[in-house]
Amino acid sequence: MPSPLVTTQWLQDNLDNERLVLIDASMATVIGKEPIVYDRPMWIPGSHRIDLEDVLCDTESSQTHTFPTEEQVTKEAQRLGITTESLVVLYDNQGIYSAPRAWWIFRSMGVKHVFVLDGGLPQWRAEKRDVVSTIAETPATPSHFVANLNQRRVRNSAYVLQHLDDSQVTIVDARSRSRFLAQVPEPRPGVRSGHIPHSHNLPFTEVLEGHCFKPVSELKTIFRTFATPLHSSSEPQLVFSCGSGITACIILLAAELAGYHQLSLYDGSWADWGSDESLPVA
Repeated sequence: MPSPLVTTQWLQDNLDNERLVLIDASMATVIGKEPIVYDRPMWIPGSHRIDLEDVLCDTESSQTHTFPTEEQVTKEAQRLGITTESLVVLYDNQGIYSAPRAWWIFRSMGVKHVFVLDGGLPQWRAEKRDVVSTIAETPATPSHFVANLNQRRVRNSAYVLQHLDDSQVTIVDARSRSRFLAQVPEPRPGVRSGHIPHSHNLPFTEVLEGHCFKPVSELKTIFRTFATPLHSSSEPQLVFSCGSGITACIILLAAELAGYHQLSLYDGSWADWGSDESLPVA
C-alpha cells in the first residue's frame, strides 16, 4: 500500500487481519471547523484508543500539544502491541482532523506501516458500516517496539527563523485565512495575531472534500500554486504550521498525497511563534 491512506472498504476487508492495529485518535477539542457531536460513544469494531491531548504529548513542555518524547511513544506502542510488522490504521470522529497528527507521530518515531482512514468514523457511518460501543482490550503481552525520532521530521522556531529567506524552504500555515491575516484575534491568550514572514496560507479545510481528502489531482494543483513543481531539479522542503501542530498535519499528509517528500512539522506552530516577542510577525 504505497498511499498513506486506506479506504473504508479496505478496512472492512481487513478487520480480521492479525497484523491490523486499529486506533481511534479523536480529540475532545476541535478548532477551525464545526465539530461533529455524537449522542453516544461509538467506535469501529476492534478499535483501540490513544490520547493526543494528555498522553501522547510532552507534558513537561510549556507549549500546547508538544510532540511526545520517544519514551512516551514507546510506552504507548508497546501497550497497543505495535510491532515492526503491524499495519497501524488511525482514524478520528471528525472525518479528517487529528488522525493525521497521530500518523505523523508514529511515522516520525519509526513505525513502518502506518496509515490514516480516509473519511474516518463519519465516512464509515455514512456507509452504514457496523460500529460498537466499547473499545477493544489491549493485548495481554506488550510488544518490544522502541521509538526512534527522525529529527528531520519535527522542526522548532530556531530552524524556521534560520530559513525564513531560504528559497528551498517553504513554510505552510494551515490556519484559517482570517487568522493568518490577523483579521481576528488568536484563540489563545498572549499569542500575537499574524503569521510567520514569507509563509503561505493553506487552510486545512481546502484540502478536504466532505469527510475525505480531495482527489490527488486536485491536491497537486493546490500545492503547485506555492511549492516548486516536483519535476524541478531539487524538491523544496515544506514545513507545516498551524495553531498548535494538529491541523498542520492534515495539509502535511495532503502534500505527501500530492507527491512531496521533504516534509516536516513546525512543532509548537503559531502558539509558539506568536507568543515569542523576539520572533518577527507579518
